[in-house]
Amino acid sequence: MISLTRLSGTVFLLNADLIERVDCTPDTVVTLVDGTKYLVSEPLDAVLESIVRYRALIVARSALPDAVVIPPVGSSVPRPARLSAVPLTDRHRGGIQ
Repeated sequence: MISLTRLSGTVFLLNADLIERVDCTPDTVVTLVDGTKYLVSEPLDAVLESIVRYRALIVARSALPDAVVIPPVGSSVPRPARLSAVPLTDRHRGGIQ
């Protein structure tokens, strides 16, 4: 999600994956794939930079090992427990008891 500001001054989050295009007419207009349009106060370059940073964050997080969890800002999410390997018994190997 990227943070944008409406012309009225209210801030909102927008799913950057749904953006079809961004126009400067001279106000910045963000058009989503479903045709919804948002007039925002950020200049075109700032919207582009927000989208690039958002996508870079996704790529960076996807490159981390599964054991590393980055909790959201301001939260204290516990890290998931790692599962240990369980040795196979004859029963699991298809052996007869």
